[in-house]
Amino acid sequence: MRIVLHIVKKELIQFIHDKKMFVMSFIPPVIQLIVLGYAASLDVRDIPLVVCDRDNSASSRYLVENFVASGYFRIVAAVGRESEVDRWLDNGQASIALIIPRGYERKLANGQQTQVQCIADGSETTSASTAFSYAMLIVQNVAQNTIVESLVKYGAIKAPPRIISVPRIWYNPELKSRNFMVPGVLGLLLVIMTMILTSMAIVREKEMGTLEQLIVTPVKPIHLIVGKLLPFLTIGMIDVFLVVVFTTLVFDLPVKGGVLLLFVLCGIFLLTTLGLGLFISTISRTQQQAMMTAIFFFILPMIFFSGFVFPIENMPRIIQFVSYFLPLRYFFVIVRGLFLKGVGLTILWPQVLALLIFGISIFTLSVLRFRKRLR
Repeated sequence: MRIVLHIVKKELIQFIHDKKMFVMSFIPPVIQLIVLGYAASLDVRDIPLVVCDRDNSASSRYLVENFVASGYFRIVAAVGRESEVDRWLDNGQASIALIIPRGYERKLANGQQTQVQCIADGSETTSASTAFSYAMLIVQNVAQNTIVESLVKYGAIKAPPRIISVPRIWYNPELKSRNFMVPGVLGLLLVIMTMILTSMAIVREKEMGTLEQLIVTPVKPIHLIVGKLLPFLTIGMIDVFLVVVFTTLVFDLPVKGGVLLLFVLCGIFLLTTLGLGLFISTISRTQQQAMMTAIFFFILPMIFFSGFVFPIENMPRIIQFVSYFLPLRYFFVIVRGLFLKGVGLTILWPQVLALLIFGISIFTLSVLRFRKRLR
């Protein structure tokens, strides 16, 4: 233990004197958390709408008012000709256009079929599909209300009974994508910070020749490994603490499932990231090579295929199968369950067990490979 503490002391002194790495370990996580928390939003609100009302009647104005009252759309322009719509969509000032033809109200009054046209800018697929869905829903609701009012007016039917829907949304009542993204940022930061820092720090020792000097000393490989990784485990835990503080104070998103449990499960997850960082150091000769390997072969696949942004259920079957081998997939379920749902081990134990198996396996294999390279 005394030997390990000496190595840890050496690492901490070296870490503190390396100002770039010291700043990189604590400042970027806070900045990324705040930036991603505010900027990485999947909410679609205030969709810019251009209206071309060729009918200019009470019925057409009622339809437009329903678009505005929904809260999803804001009118950026009202044009008189259909050809003028193109300019607003081409320059990106509008995401969707509503075109109401002449005779709209007259056809409704005569019980004839009438059409309105919605044109969406498909260059932004997610926003366009969401905006189009909202628009179709509003048009359908207006059509149904118009039919019922017409039938009641002419005595065909009595006023139908009203069915009131009372929706309840659990865990994220306001449907803020920020509440979904911010817990995921914790997992992303732990992967990026601990994996890259661990791999680069050990490779830097190789470049400087100090690792060979440690090998020829009586220090055993296990002492060297533990002494090397303990400082980065500490850095990871400090980053977890900073994330918890900022999510609570800045985003008003406390850990409902227990802070202590979060730290314990983050410690299990760090076995995976530290193990991967140790493994990368064994296959890299330079710090640049270590960083590129970590980003392209580990970090990017985890971001894209673990459910951080894109739902795993919407991915092809083969990608869904690959995601089962990504520890970050299970960690996202854990942190979102702790932050949003307030659940504990009784619910999260399958993910915790999978994470524990991954962590022990990856860490053990990486340690064995690192020890082999030391000999």
